Amino acid sequence: MKNLGIANRWNADLIDQNYEQWLDSPDSLDDHWRAFFEGFELAQQLGSSGVSAASSTTPESLEGLDAIVQSRVIGAVYAYRSIGHTQAHFNPLVPNPVPNPRLSLERLGLDHVDTSREYHTGNYLGGVFMPVSTLLERLSETYCAHVGCEYIHIQETPKRRWIQSAIEPTNFHPEFTREEKLRMLDKVMQGEIFERFLHTRYVGQKRFSLEGAETLIAALDLLIQDCPKNGVEEIVMGMAHRGRLNVLANILGKSYQYLFREFSENYIPESIHGDGDVKYHLGFESTLKTLAGPEIELRLAANPSHLEAVDPVVEGKARARQRIRGDLERKRVLPLLIHGDAAFAGQGVVAETFNLAKLKGYRTGGTIHVVINNQIGFTTDPRDSRSSRYCTDIAKMIDVPIFHVNGDDPLAVCSVMRLAAKYRQEFADDVVIDMYCYRRHGHNESDEPGFTQPDLYQRLSKHPAISEALKQRLISEQVISEQEADQLTEAYQKDLNDAFLDVKKEEEKNSNGNGKATKLHGSSGTIQPPYDFKPAKTGLKVKDLRQIARRLTDIPGNFKANSKIARQLAQKWKNFEKGEGIDWSFAESLAFGALLMDGTPVRLSGQDSERGTFSQRHTAWYDSETRTRYVPLVNLDPNQATFCVHNSSLSEAAILGFDYGYSIDYPDMLAIWEAQFGDFANGAQVHFDQFIASSESKWGRMSGLVMLLPHGYEGQGPEHSSARLERYLQACAENNIQVAMMTTPAQYFHIIRRQKMRTFQKPLIIMAPKSLLRHKLCVSTVEELTDGVFHEILDDNAPPKKAERVVFCSGKVYYDLIAYREENAITNTAIVRVEQLYPFNEKVCGEILAKYKGYKQLVWCQEEPQNMGAWNFIYHYLKKVAGVDPIFAGRYAAASPAPGSLAIHKIEQQTLVEEAFGKA
Repeated sequence: MKNLGIANRWNADLIDQNYEQWLDSPDSLDDHWRAFFEGFELAQQLGSSGVSAASSTTPESLEGLDAIVQSRVIGAVYAYRSIGHTQAHFNPLVPNPVPNPRLSLERLGLDHVDTSREYHTGNYLGGVFMPVSTLLERLSETYCAHVGCEYIHIQETPKRRWIQSAIEPTNFHPEFTREEKLRMLDKVMQGEIFERFLHTRYVGQKRFSLEGAETLIAALDLLIQDCPKNGVEEIVMGMAHRGRLNVLANILGKSYQYLFREFSENYIPESIHGDGDVKYHLGFESTLKTLAGPEIELRLAANPSHLEAVDPVVEGKARARQRIRGDLERKRVLPLLIHGDAAFAGQGVVAETFNLAKLKGYRTGGTIHVVINNQIGFTTDPRDSRSSRYCTDIAKMIDVPIFHVNGDDPLAVCSVMRLAAKYRQEFADDVVIDMYCYRRHGHNESDEPGFTQPDLYQRLSKHPAISEALKQRLISEQVISEQEADQLTEAYQKDLNDAFLDVKKEEEKNSNGNGKATKLHGSSGTIQPPYDFKPAKTGLKVKDLRQIARRLTDIPGNFKANSKIARQLAQKWKNFEKGEGIDWSFAESLAFGALLMDGTPVRLSGQDSERGTFSQRHTAWYDSETRTRYVPLVNLDPNQATFCVHNSSLSEAAILGFDYGYSIDYPDMLAIWEAQFGDFANGAQVHFDQFIASSESKWGRMSGLVMLLPHGYEGQGPEHSSARLERYLQACAENNIQVAMMTTPAQYFHIIRRQKMRTFQKPLIIMAPKSLLRHKLCVSTVEELTDGVFHEILDDNAPPKKAERVVFCSGKVYYDLIAYREENAITNTAIVRVEQLYPFNEKVCGEILAKYKGYKQLVWCQEEPQNMGAWNFIYHYLKKVAGVDPIFAGRYAAASPAPGSLAIHKIEQQTLVEEAFGKA
């Protein structure tokens, strides 16, 4: 009988786990296990002294050495699984990978072993006996060929076992039908011919070609064709500009004619409403019929040149699409992100996005990540752009498998893609495919890469095309003939030529060369009605609002609420019954409730948004004894719309990007992102500038996202005073966004309701209050909620009979101004509140100023320093309407938003208020 020792198929998993533990901490194992694994070192010592298993002289030593060799065999399996990727041939530019000494026979302790002798394989192939030579050969084929697998870092054993069972029985050799292989060749050829065609027809024009990575086209096509059997109905994609035109043409089906029109120097796009964007940034949506029959929806997100900024946007879009489809298991909508190597390693939003993968309010059931690994970033070598071995090492933070694969081997890449899709569907986990390839050209087609990589590009000039190697392989396997391959090339070349000639004929017929594109053809954009100031009917009947208020303040009988919250709720209900004293947070909840009862879903997302940074919101209550969670806004009525509130990760960029993506693909929902403090939005400025403020103009993509940014000078220092209002106002143009800083709960109630009650959508930035949340004067009546509307500008509540001075302001400083006016019995100054700074309602402003005919001074008062806040923005509007230069009352221009000293803050605050009244 063969000597099993302690290695057999019944305890293989235990051996594997204990071996990992022994590598990290030998002393943590008992003596029996330590002795078993320490046989590795003993075998090395015996080998180095010239003693082999065959030379032992006693039965006892033979038995001991046999156990040692058995343990070494188990160790070899683990070693190849763990570090086989380090000597895998996945880099097409390195024909002979450097062997890893740790995988040598000597280091494995097998250099003096009879490799023809059979040993047990532990959990490899379910536990069999196999000659050592055969075992090592199979392991090498599986882990050291054109795919390098990293998955041993995954902590969950079932996931590791699943991968092993998927790749080890076949040695990870690609297994495809003849038809699949022919389609892969066809797709790779399409990718190559498309790029060469553009290169010859549009010399020197930027297109960020896919040349060197055309295998991507075959891999994406296989993913789509596999969707029906994987249960996927829709793919939401994001990618940077490298290869985007190729993907648009050969995957999403954007017409060649339209793409060629975009290359014309005289092209004026009819398709984009606004300023438009370059062709390799535009989004696109299509529906493709698969070979199996079912149709698959494809949605490629528009993106700016901030390469990875689109990542969380895609996740938000995918989550929205899952919700629309009722995809609660998150298997029918698949997020797909295509990255570049340098950006993947270098941009922090990648890590932020990975961190969303398992979070309740942001998970999408796993994303497939494909890295087009050019092995260079613009002109920067990997050794200068990252500190890790691989650009994909950041993905290990969430325990996901990473496959490094040779981009010159389409069969291997497609095999990995098929495996990745199955893994994602099985475990609802991310998967990373690191496709090693190269750039045939520089960063773009007008760049000269030979300046900095002369040796590399000399080699690339002689490097064969991917399709040629695949074609010869398929010819040798008798899958296709040379003539059939040529026919594929000719057919595709003809399609491109025909499309090119069509566009040329169009240009000849149109002197301006703008073709005859239909509105919005060629992008995923839409056109909406123009912005207007017509008030929306945001009030509602008292009885309906009362029903909502009752449910919001009613504690279930068996629920033990926190005593402080219980008192607050009782007071809120008492105030509602009196018809006054509605504070900010209660007005917000009432607005949410009214929308939900109207059938509008609401999503609130942000850092500590559930409770509220200032303990003001309490959308969820927790039982004081059991911590059972109760959300009043979910329990208003059985027929209400859905309400979600999510405490987010401590991230701005990823969360804001996610919520923006959610808002554009689920426009019927009110999506709200809240910053813990307004200045925290600094970390998400790219998403505001490149997406929120300009997406309608660039891409025709509409968003009704609301951003709540706590703002107000309370003496809390520079970081927690200003939400940098000036930055948002600087981006205002063409009625692109709305920026507001309200002074009453009723105004907040109506602007939130208004957001979903008009025929157009615009992002809304609210400079949210802090101290006003509990200010005794910052309250509203029930009548103001039921009968009112939102007012862009509010006139003085107690206007003077004759005003010599009119002070305009916005936000919290209003309460300081009215307090000063009352304390000093000032009767000649009117105080006007600009509640919506942009779009600015010039008509209403003029009407209010007309009431104060004969005033002598027009003042703008703000808390922010003169070079910040609204001053530089509002100055021109006030001057245009009033015809006079307004006077500034506020803090002096400063490098920092606010002083760190509370005492200095109070002095400055008093001074600016006095200046507003001309008393300083």
